[in-house]
Amino acid sequence: MTPPRRQPARRRTATYATVPVAVAALLGAAGPTAPGTTGAPGAGDPYFPLSGNGGYDVRHYDLTLGYDTGSRRLDGTAQLTARATRNLTRFDLDLKGLTVTAVTVDRTKAAFRRDGQELVVTPRHTLRRGREFRVTVAYHGTPKPVTDPDGAADGWIPTDDGAFVAGEPQGAMTWFPANGHPRDKASYDFTITVPKGRTAVANGVLLGERTAHGRTTFRWRETQPMAAYLATATIGKFQVERYTTRDGLQVYNAVDAREARAAAPVLKKLPSVLEWESRLFGPYPFRAAGSVVDHAPDVGYALETQTRPLYDSAPDLDTLVHESAHQWFGDSVSLTAWKDIWLNEGFATYAEWLYAEQHGGPNAQKTFDALYARPASDELWAYPPGDPGSGKHIFGTPVYARGAMALHELRRAVGDRDFVRILRAWATGHRGGHGTTAQFVRLAEEKSGKQLKGLFHTWLYTQGKPNSA
Repeated sequence: MTPPRRQPARRRTATYATVPVAVAALLGAAGPTAPGTTGAPGAGDPYFPLSGNGGYDVRHYDLTLGYDTGSRRLDGTAQLTARATRNLTRFDLDLKGLTVTAVTVDRTKAAFRRDGQELVVTPRHTLRRGREFRVTVAYHGTPKPVTDPDGAADGWIPTDDGAFVAGEPQGAMTWFPANGHPRDKASYDFTITVPKGRTAVANGVLLGERTAHGRTTFRWRETQPMAAYLATATIGKFQVERYTTRDGLQVYNAVDAREARAAAPVLKKLPSVLEWESRLFGPYPFRAAGSVVDHAPDVGYALETQTRPLYDSAPDLDTLVHESAHQWFGDSVSLTAWKDIWLNEGFATYAEWLYAEQHGGPNAQKTFDALYARPASDELWAYPPGDPGSGKHIFGTPVYARGAMALHELRRAVGDRDFVRILRAWATGHRGGHGTTAQFVRLAEEKSGKQLKGLFHTWLYTQGKPNSA
């Protein structure tokens, strides 16, 4: 995500993704569970205690949505294919503000009730540990965004011609029932029906579109594991561009006509940016790429929605590089806890520095020096990026800029050759899975043969302005 402009620094037959064994083990142990056989209402993240749920791992989402841009009514049916990680007599889904009309588990009617943002489901029979099951939820209503601790809105955000759907960190629950923590990644199918003349853009590859009776249905599929907050179903009047890169990536750009002229020269660079990042970070992790450039002046940020970053207006080149870098750092390699968000934002910010350095802009050292020259009272030093302290701070200046500074200090300590080896090993070794700061530190030490815990402690966890080497 790029930081919100309000802050000075910155925001059918399913094909199932293979969940790495280590990730499955993590999910099985994710978060506390209530006594007995009840799944927990949260995944145990201290920043967002009710985000995600315990007791099961979602393998696939099949979402069938109909949206009326006039009334702003959403009609949805969500089928989740999941595996119980313990015996379950009851489990929760994250869903906020929509009316649920029916729930079934393995085609059998299940009892359900609402408890704040939780949809509490009681199947007729206990779901035994290790069993795969399908829960289907029918729902409708007028989706509204959620306000995050920093005051920004995310989730289903209405626009004058549709909706800007950006879910970080907790907005997925505003438009579909989910296990909403990044620990639980799944593959997705989307079937989205909208009024003729509107385009519905989701993640992955477009399987087809069909118009009948004044409505157009779009079918999308993302086969690679994806965190719920990275899913989108953005709707609007878009100019669509489709092509295949020389590397075989299927590119789909959807641009609001009001942003098209400003966006065109930047989007033209997308293939070369992805090629450059692939050389640096390793192979691009998905089959599809592209952009959604909406006209959403009240949003104030862009988001790295998987395979198809979402921009609230025409992006500049730095923003395109940033959100594209997230396809490796944040999308393919995902968080296990929100306090580690510097692994997303610090890495994407440092990608901007590297791109500028190699394309005629200032070198990364000059960028670092300009930031380090800020006084100790500057917001850059307000809190440590490795543990911002609350959800209010996860999109603030320290996470982005000081997170990137930590990577630059690592580069200085180990040299360019080992630094690139570390970045590539991180992106390829955790591809499709998860990572933690502790794992990254260990990897950096292994690849460089140097003791680096002190460096990371200084730049990620100390209060105030660190001493620079």
